[in-house]
Amino acid sequence: AGLAGHLKLGRLIVLWDDNSITIDGSTDLSRNEDVIARHQSAKWHTTECYGLDAADVSRAIEEALADPRPSLIRCRTIIGFGAPNKQGTAATHGAALGKDEVAAAKTGLGLDSEPFSVPDDVLTAWRAAGKRGAIDHALWTERLEQSGRKDEFLARLNGKVSDAWLHAYLDKLFKDELKPVATRKASEMALEAINAAIPATIGGSADLTGSNNTKTRALEPLTADNYGGRYIYYGIREFGMAAAMNGMALHGGVIPYGGTFLVFTDYARPAIRLSALQKARVIYVMTHDSIGLGEDGPTHQPIEHLQSLRAMPQLKVYRPADAVETAECWALALQSEEPSILSLTRQNLPPVRTEAVDENLCARGAYRLKPADNNRKVIIAATGSEVEIALGAAALLEAQGIGTDVVSMPCTERFDAQPTDYREDILPDVSNQEILRVSIEAGTTFGWERYTGLHGLRIGIDRFGVSAPAADAYNYFGLTPDKVATRITDFMRTRGFQ
Repeated sequence: AGLAGHLKLGRLIVLWDDNSITIDGSTDLSRNEDVIARHQSAKWHTTECYGLDAADVSRAIEEALADPRPSLIRCRTIIGFGAPNKQGTAATHGAALGKDEVAAAKTGLGLDSEPFSVPDDVLTAWRAAGKRGAIDHALWTERLEQSGRKDEFLARLNGKVSDAWLHAYLDKLFKDELKPVATRKASEMALEAINAAIPATIGGSADLTGSNNTKTRALEPLTADNYGGRYIYYGIREFGMAAAMNGMALHGGVIPYGGTFLVFTDYARPAIRLSALQKARVIYVMTHDSIGLGEDGPTHQPIEHLQSLRAMPQLKVYRPADAVETAECWALALQSEEPSILSLTRQNLPPVRTEAVDENLCARGAYRLKPADNNRKVIIAATGSEVEIALGAAALLEAQGIGTDVVSMPCTERFDAQPTDYREDILPDVSNQEILRVSIEAGTTFGWERYTGLHGLRIGIDRFGVSAPAADAYNYFGLTPDKVATRITDFMRTRGFQ
């Protein structure tokens, strides 16, 4: 509401059904705030009406349409109106009225007693309303046909996005010297190409623009004076940002993305769940994705968040390992018909993909980044910033003659959707003492047994974090190549791996 008032969203009209009843009973049990005054303080226009009088409701709506501010219409109503014994009480809130009360209500309202009947005058009125826009729609269709841009318009409305930007961007990336870069910065680099190539994107951040790296050079802010802007400063409103992006995505024609810290998905979670439930193409740019954020400490360091978000149906969670994977994950999110979360680092990561390939490898969800040099005894699956650690540990194991595959797994949901033969090739279902499967992620180990097996090794953090520089925090939790390699060899020895 505060953002709507600030941006002067005058086309927004909210009708508040004020019936003074909640499930528990009267609203007097739990609240007494002045809702009208609250919205007035947020620069809204407000008015009131009797919600059971059609003429009075129309009068209030006309008043709202005439005002340039967003409007709140307080519609005073009686819950369960017409039910002679239950109207105005919590008994009508969620429970069925019952046969006798329905019959009595129909009698009192002058309705036919036949079940599920619609009176002729009501049916006629609704059918007339349905035809009301026919002429306007026909004229609009004619204008679209004559515009010469019908295909472009429909492509935008249907959300069709080309990934041509990706090939050009990766070509340039590989031609330039690949350097260590935080994936939040790699996301900004990719967005420079994306926002130039795809005019449908609308970015934003919940008061963390400089940290999320979500604003690119060419984007102007969307303000009350410039609705053509493509960047929204949402303020400290994680839930509000996510909810607003849902609305934009469901409207169509635009692709909203917005940023905050990964740990703050807790504030946005109800709206993220609705993104998934509604299959709204919303892209969440969630940075500072692990203990690697450093000195902000346990309150800001995500532990359970990645796995809790992966548990949500119809949501793709991407955790790229370097700039190449970040760009590939962006391409997948843009072309998805479902919401996506990009989980990105604060700390710099070295490039792990240094050779160009034609395929978007992240589309598989997981792929073999480094095959074993010696006879394969270990498979390490890792995500994001821990892929670098996995490669370092693999080098130490190979030096001991222990052949080690390294699998980068940027999206578990996509990997789970791959054909059986591909998944079997990447993570073969072997007996306990043939090949050890290991997972590394700087978060909870809960759920990783899906990929390691019950007798595999899961390396992560099953407690809250610590306040320390990133390197010190990783060392403290044993997330360094030498400590990981030692833990793997100790595990193999105690479990009898040959």
